[in-house]
This record gives sequence, C-alpha cells and structure tokens, in this order.
Amino acid sequence: MTVANDQFTFLQELVYKRSAMVLSDSKAYLAESRLMPLARAIGISDTGEFVAHVRRSHDVKLEEQVVEAMTINETLWFRDKRPFDALRSHVLPDLISRKASARQLSIWSAASSSGQELYSVAILLEESFPQMRDWRVSLLGTDLSREMVDKATSGVYSSMEMNRGLPAAMLIRYFSQSGSSYRLTDTIRSKVRFQQMNLASTPWPSLPVFDVILLRNVLIYFDVGTKQRILQEARRRLSPGGYLLLGTAETTSGLSGEFETVSAEGAVFYRVKER
Repeated sequence: MTVANDQFTFLQELVYKRSAMVLSDSKAYLAESRLMPLARAIGISDTGEFVAHVRRSHDVKLEEQVVEAMTINETLWFRDKRPFDALRSHVLPDLISRKASARQLSIWSAASSSGQELYSVAILLEESFPQMRDWRVSLLGTDLSREMVDKATSGVYSSMEMNRGLPAAMLIRYFSQSGSSYRLTDTIRSKVRFQQMNLASTPWPSLPVFDVILLRNVLIYFDVGTKQRILQEARRRLSPGGYLLLGTAETTSGLSGEFETVSAEGAVFYRVKER
C-alpha cells in the first residue's frame, strides 16, 4: 500500500522542518521506493504502516533517515555538459590567469549527492589542465545526507551509475573494476573530500572562500525566503572574481541583486557585482 494523503502531508512537514526543502505533491510517488528499504530494515513490509510508525515513535534518528531518503537528488557524470564545457573553455582559464601568482584554486559542490559532479570536476582538471598539477587545489563536496556523503567518499559506483554520462575512455583511465562495481583511482579520489552540511541552516558553519561554487538543482526545493538566505551565504563565500553555478531552471533574478550573469558555451554563471 502506498502512503495516504495525510501521511504524505506528514512527510512534507517533516522534510520542511528538518531541511527547509519543500516536497511538492508531485513527489508523492517517491515515497514507496525511497522509504521501503527503511521499512524493511525494521521489519515493516508496507510503506503506509512505516510512515504511521514514524509518526508514532518520534524517533529522531529514524526521522533523519526518512528526510535523507526523501531529499536525495539525482546526479550523473558531467551533467548537462554545457556547464563543464564552460568550465573548460572560459571559467577555469580565467581563474588560472587571475590566480597565477597564488597558484591555488578552490571549488565547492554544495549539494554533491553521491559525488559524481565533483569527481567530474576533478577529472576535468586532470584531463584539461595539466599545468595545475602542482597547484594547491581544494575540492569540497557537501550534502544533507550522511549516506550520500559516505558513498561519495568511497568513490565506488555501480555499473548503472557508471553508464550515466561517463565517457568510456575516462572509465578505463580513472576506474578499476571489482565485480559489478567500479572504484575511482586514488589519483582522483585523493583530490576530493566530502562532509555533511545542511544548506538551509544559516548562518553556515565556518567555510573557506571559494573560486567556484556549484549550487545546482537545489534552490528549486526551497521557498523564497530560504533561497534568498542561501544566495546571501553563497555570495559571502565567493572569492573576488569567483563564479556561482545554479541549475538550468534556477536564477538569482528576483532573489538577489548582488549577482551579474556571465554566459559561456550556452551555460550561465553568476558573479558578484563589483561595487
């Protein structure tokens, strides 16, 4: 049995309370697939019964697991392509020129899910910018879900995950196979670190300043006030001349007047306006 309307309303309220994400009515279909593994883990075979148990128990850890399960976002290698083309042809060359004397670069994937986005950036740097191999490069990924942070840190992916956007030549060059799983080589995995973070909990914890912030396909899940707070925090974490990348369906328009757009390769990046 799928969850009843009032049970999904409870899930919506729970997700919003703990993450500030707005779970739309159109996401009700996700409850069955996302919650069934949690239900089975505690001996329940029905998602509706499981939600009822969560409501009754007030188990904080279980509630956190439910929120993480319902807010996991889809990700894939080199997603949407155009932003990565823009990074290769415009954004990174500009930053390399600006930071030639300091020889250091920092990039943050602020909703990193299972890690493919940030590992794609690490592979891009390795493939296209060999001159940066002696730079100090910091690549940080953060996500609300502890499960996703742990998975990203492991650098291990299934065959199905590998087939989503990764060119065959990169699979051969940067992964080793073990059964039906693939593990990133230490050459790439050692360049990246991941940690848990709730973007909606502002002010944000202590973070360095970044040259590129990838905040893709996450603002769409927040209400206007939360979007504004997140963009304000992101602006504070951008270095002078740094770039912010949002998802294709997202914009700073109407939310913040402190950014200007930069277009390259069909992708739109944002930079803090000079005063």
